[in-house]
Amino acid sequence: MEGLGLKLSVVVSSHDRPLRLRWLLNALEEQTLDRGAWEVVVAHDSSDSQTEELLRAHPLATAGVLRHLTFEPGPGPAAKRNAAWRLARAETIVFTDDDCRPPADWLANALAAVERHPGAIVQGTTRVDPDELAVRHHAPHARSQEVTPPTAFAQTCNIAYPRALLEQAGGFDEALPLAAGEDTDLAIRAQSLGAQLVAAPEVLTYHAVEAVTLPARLRETWRWQHLAYIVRRHPQLREQMPLRLFWKPSHAYLIPALAGLGLARRHPLLAALLVLPWALVARPSYGSGPRGLARAASELPARMAVDVAETAAMVRGSVRHRTPML
Repeated sequence: MEGLGLKLSVVVSSHDRPLRLRWLLNALEEQTLDRGAWEVVVAHDSSDSQTEELLRAHPLATAGVLRHLTFEPGPGPAAKRNAAWRLARAETIVFTDDDCRPPADWLANALAAVERHPGAIVQGTTRVDPDELAVRHHAPHARSQEVTPPTAFAQTCNIAYPRALLEQAGGFDEALPLAAGEDTDLAIRAQSLGAQLVAAPEVLTYHAVEAVTLPARLRETWRWQHLAYIVRRHPQLREQMPLRLFWKPSHAYLIPALAGLGLARRHPLLAALLVLPWALVARPSYGSGPRGLARAASELPARMAVDVAETAAMVRGSVRHRTPML
């Protein structure tokens, strides 16, 4: 494969997810698009030996389709993605994540979409992995991702860029140490150079579901403080935010809800009126039956803890990056 027929380079940033990464590579191995038309470049900083062994021994590697870069633990996804796309050889870079698992026609659909829209950023659809829906339905703190394109956030789980556009934009901003809006920042800068962001709903991939504990969920919210950096740099994102200030709708109702909890003993009716708007926005949906409503109510305290942690992260980011965001 000398590059004459090479059309797409799939770029993946990975960190300590050898099993998920294997599933992604296995899904890529089953793609219907001719092997001569695409390649895979993985950049990882995993501390385990399994990831390195996988990347060396996987059938895509032995076939010459998969190459990889190894970093010492520490660099964020921006640095790894930049290194990977610069090593890539195709004129179109397709980004995905190590916790995604695309169906067999993903790359064929992606190639058709980018050929229909030369020079554009092409965003596909992301849905919860159907094989893991049970985890999402039964684990109270499960997380996944769903994207219906086009979105202003331009998530890298399923998006294609012309290589020339990445070079012109300078790639991802490596000042961001964690995965927290670096994909959105790149898309906005690329569009400011004249590129269009277009939707390709048929370019579908599936996103894993991760069941985490509440303490782990609370710890991971701290990375979102860096969203304030992105909003400061691109204030037009406030158009997507409730009241141009809040990251999520539930955050807008959180302070009155906390005040209501403080009044619960002395003024229970007033407390309920203050808490109710937040509860209606924040509650999970398990159906309208008695069991579903009871389960949703039982999870509200944890939901409030997450909202408090996220809002604290927003406050920290607001101070650090000198722009208000809650």
